[in-house]
Amino acid sequence: MSTSGSAVWQGGIRDGRGAISTQSGALDAAPYGFASRFEGKPGTNPEELIGAAHAGCFTMALSLILGEANLTAEHMHTKADVTLTKQDDGYAITAIHLTLKAKIPGANQATFQELANKAKAGCPVSKLFTAPITLDATLSA
Repeated sequence: MSTSGSAVWQGGIRDGRGAISTQSGALDAAPYGFASRFEGKPGTNPEELIGAAHAGCFTMALSLILGEANLTAEHMHTKADVTLTKQDDGYAITAIHLTLKAKIPGANQATFQELANKAKAGCPVSKLFTAPITLDATLSA
């Protein structure tokens, strides 16, 4: 299975603007730029998209793991806080903190913690952060 997202950009870093889209069309030219990334202005940014992807992936992984333990969530809500930190060589995502609030009939605290940690370690987005990243770059005339 393979899917994709794309981004376009015009202009400089501060005055430029871009748009982010997904293959599915869930995002279709969603605006982003310096102001939405660093100044809290309207629009999206890569870090919140990573947070949404991580929260979604983790929550689905936990649903699978709960099912394997004969448990079913009545409700789960996950928030992923993504920390972007200025460093000497630019910016880096230095942490992601997942906050899960769940109602799972029949689950005790110890089992819940164990299964949530298993989902955190096993979800594909969690694994991404240790995966190699490759690049093909082409300059047009």
